[in-house]
Amino acid sequence: MEANSFGTLNYIVLFLYLAGVMGVGVYFARRQKSGDDYFKAGGRIPGWAAGISVFATTLSSITFMSIPAKAYTDDWTFLIGQYIAIAILPFVFIYYIPFFRRLNLTSVYEYLEKRFDLKMRLFGSISFMLFHIGRIAIVTYLTALALMPFIDMNPLTIVFLIGVLCIIYTFLGGIEGVIWTDVMQGIMLSVAAVGIFIVLCFNVDGGLSEIFTMSAEADKYFPAEQFRWSWSEATIPVLMIGFFFSVLQQFTASQDVVQRYIVTDSIEETKKALITNAKFVAFVPIFFFAVGAGLYAFYTQNPSLLSDDFNTGGILPFYIITQLPAGIAGLIIAAIFAASQSSISSSLNSISACYTSDIYHRLSKDRQTENTLRIGRIVTVSSGLLGVATSTYLIFSEESQIWDAFNSLLGLMGGPMTGLFMLGVFTRNATARSALIGVIVSVIATLCARYLTDLNFFFYGAIGTMTVVIVGYISALLMKEEPKDVSKEFVLTSSKK
Repeated sequence: MEANSFGTLNYIVLFLYLAGVMGVGVYFARRQKSGDDYFKAGGRIPGWAAGISVFATTLSSITFMSIPAKAYTDDWTFLIGQYIAIAILPFVFIYYIPFFRRLNLTSVYEYLEKRFDLKMRLFGSISFMLFHIGRIAIVTYLTALALMPFIDMNPLTIVFLIGVLCIIYTFLGGIEGVIWTDVMQGIMLSVAAVGIFIVLCFNVDGGLSEIFTMSAEADKYFPAEQFRWSWSEATIPVLMIGFFFSVLQQFTASQDVVQRYIVTDSIEETKKALITNAKFVAFVPIFFFAVGAGLYAFYTQNPSLLSDDFNTGGILPFYIITQLPAGIAGLIIAAIFAASQSSISSSLNSISACYTSDIYHRLSKDRQTENTLRIGRIVTVSSGLLGVATSTYLIFSEESQIWDAFNSLLGLMGGPMTGLFMLGVFTRNATARSALIGVIVSVIATLCARYLTDLNFFFYGAIGTMTVVIVGYISALLMKEEPKDVSKEFVLTSSKK
């Protein structure tokens, strides 16, 4: 299908958005006086803003475009994952937030050295950095891939507008600039989802009731067959397990989210942040699925608008470009850019925080704190350019199945890390040696599940997490080795107030 002309007005709207994002970075650049400002915002972020930032960080272009496409072609079962994310928050409130607030760490992986040893800290930090460089590449690539067929814009231009500009405003504004651009981007995403659905209600003959009636008749909500157990397919029970461990990893062991726990000035504001995030998660994703239902109804009624070989993965941007008025289409495309940039900027600042804290300050002979800001900015640029280069490679190599690859990568790298935090936080007898054994067995078990079985990738996180906890705990009992004295200060029972 040939690319459609994007149009002058759409370009104007898109570049106004990009200029606005850059303006936020420039504005907050003047506040970046130290590493504490660059990575913790000096505790100046209100809870509601941190909450929208968490929402925007976890809601990338993968969600913005892939979820409506899944609802269009399949069903609504992936909506389950959004409510798993809400259900897990009381657990985070009770146990993890007081714990991390008390420790007040720049990098969450500092805890792993205090609880275990340096090897565990480096494992967690390096795993996080590698994963998020890959995430930057995948998010940038996915956005460019979705937009290339429908707008007259070179893919490298798309990569530049998403990636390079994101690097610049993250470089300038630090975590404070990242969070406030996240606020702007999170609101744009939410308004875009609601706005597209409202337009679809007017475009579909029969309106709102017809949209939901057609999806119901096609059994596109929660089909009975999706409630069965399966080892290889993403049925509802499998999704519940997979999303539980995925969300657990994000909120308890991932620097980009945990970093939001320490940018506010009190534990009450931190809890407010997660409550705000829960409100957005409860409301906005429903509209992404409803948009998919609306697209299904619209193109079922107007089949001639799609070619026989149309790739339904791009159904949302195709509808935006071809059916929405000029200017409005540019605003929605800007929201897709926002979905990418909100995730990328958080990854960049978090990678920078990890490298500066876990590598530079911990291992370098030059540990002067006055160099923290400079090193942080250098790492921001370096990791961003590496991610952009990787996304460019993905474009020219025409990689496919990127959604499955992303979730596989999350399970393979996130599971062992989540288990390591659980082992440290919830057990007293675990030692550095038992943790190492648990991690090694976990990595082997997860790789075996990936390459020697047909298990669905949603199981990888559960396997990785629980293997570390079980093997680490049992091996500590068998070895009867005393944990180091400092570990008693870094287990859950001593973190409660």
